[in-house]
Amino acid sequence: MKRFFRYLPLPLLLGFALPLAQAQSEFNLAVGFGAAQDKAATAGVEGNPSSTNYFGPCTVGSADPTCIGPSKLNSFMMGFQGSLILWKHIGVGADVTFEPAKQAYVTYPASIISEGGYNLQSRATFFDIDAVVQPVRTPKVALQILGGIGDANLKFYAATTSTTAVIGTQSYSQYFGSSNHFQVHGGIGVALFVKGGLFVRPQIDIHYVNNMTQFGSNIVTEETVWLGYNWGSH
Repeated sequence: MKRFFRYLPLPLLLGFALPLAQAQSEFNLAVGFGAAQDKAATAGVEGNPSSTNYFGPCTVGSADPTCIGPSKLNSFMMGFQGSLILWKHIGVGADVTFEPAKQAYVTYPASIISEGGYNLQSRATFFDIDAVVQPVRTPKVALQILGGIGDANLKFYAATTSTTAVIGTQSYSQYFGSSNHFQVHGGIGVALFVKGGLFVRPQIDIHYVNNMTQFGSNIVTEETVWLGYNWGSH
């Protein structure tokens, strides 16, 4: 499946529908803040830089002291979202949520780092294109149910520190690799209209991510508060 929508800015993806939304439907744009969770993977990651299996899978708790288990996904997220209610209760939407900062994925003992090893950092991004059902809509409240498909992208970075007499201790990281996964998405949110089209929408989402071996489960949960504006009926 070609993930072409990853390269399209969300306003461009939905902005073409703004005149229609103003005329007879509803169109909204929002920015969101929240958290995502998944369990830690059971397999460890080999941290010995001299090993032929460096950064490969290993068994945690074995005789290998450089086999370290990865962290779980439990991170702050932010995102952008847009949706268009084409008919009275049915529409389409798209969103992207991502970790704004790199997170510690595997942290190795200082002895490994001093021998030329690296820690691993990660950054997760979720892209969704959804059908949107709005069964309840009043001037003050709107209930939205979402379901669709998308892409989960995991980027990894090798991180370390170095100390010199000139600049002292400095931390840096470099891109190591990425992994893309097809995902199925579902969510439910309640928009509370503060004034006119201005709304706050708490939302709960579930992503079923195919072959999510980097973490302990294929299911990623998210809780997001979206702040946005609605053009159209209100």
